[in-house]
Amino acid sequence: MASYIGRRRFLATLGGAAVVWPLAARAQQPAMPVVGFLSNSWPDVYAIRLRAFRQGLKEAGYVEGQNVEVEYRWAEGQNNRLPALSAELVHRQVAVIVAGGSPTAVAAKAATATIPIVFGVSADPVKVGLVASLNRPGGNLTGVTSLNVEVGPKRLELVHQLLPAATTIAMLVNPTSPSIAEPSSRTLQAAARALGLQLHVLHASTERDFDTVFATLVQLRAGGLVITPDTFFLAHSEQLAALTVRHAMPTVYGYRPFAAAGGLMSYGSDETEIYRLVGIYVGRILKGKKPADLPVQQSTKVELIINLKTAKALGITVPLPLSGRADEVIE
Repeated sequence: MASYIGRRRFLATLGGAAVVWPLAARAQQPAMPVVGFLSNSWPDVYAIRLRAFRQGLKEAGYVEGQNVEVEYRWAEGQNNRLPALSAELVHRQVAVIVAGGSPTAVAAKAATATIPIVFGVSADPVKVGLVASLNRPGGNLTGVTSLNVEVGPKRLELVHQLLPAATTIAMLVNPTSPSIAEPSSRTLQAAARALGLQLHVLHASTERDFDTVFATLVQLRAGGLVITPDTFFLAHSEQLAALTVRHAMPTVYGYRPFAAAGGLMSYGSDETEIYRLVGIYVGRILKGKKPADLPVQQSTKVELIINLKTAKALGITVPLPLSGRADEVIE
């Protein structure tokens, strides 16, 4: 009898160990770091950028779902939601925040001075107040900046080159993104004066504004339109492309999806390169680097896409030297 009771106690001890050991082993495994991805756009609009971001993470040694988690917050075109979404990620105590776009980066910076933030922006991060300088960011922010705002005058030149007889041009800005709208307006106004053009600045921040914008273009007898590189307009590339063709309005935008959807021309930075670099920086920070020690990178690759099918529909002849410079021609 004693030996039977002893065997039961021994087996009970083994059974208890079988339960405790795996739990202890799991408890000793380090928690997977969590990255917060914050954007003022929509997931489908960011699909190409997200693939590039994950590629950058992979190059840095991290694969989503394997050794890093990513929590996403989407403002869906409503910049006024960004402060609350930023606060959610801060409360979640994520290891790093990715801020897609200038308004998003500004909101993230206002939400935390301690959690590292890696941004991908079009505006000058020094002028916007995100970093002290490109080489020495200081604080808890660093990231990648594109040339999309800087090449705004070039978009105006492209319109002028295609339509040399046009003297009145319009530009479309999103007033809820002042970090893009204001510098874009200043630089294009200066460029318009240098070219002897009259430039009218039009505003749109909701879909309802588009009909008003195109009615105003008719009233102004504008010869062409330049759209600023805002993610709200990117999300509505197909709609804007259709409106520009319907109203016979030659238009240049900063992102390829506009030209691919039937817009006349796009000229701007390669977003895949920007977000791949963002992913690499996030990986480096997860490995212990401080944002203050990582200089802001500048993506210098710029793409010119021309939709010749649309040009023909608008009765525009694209000069051979211009089409010859294009990175892609859609026929």
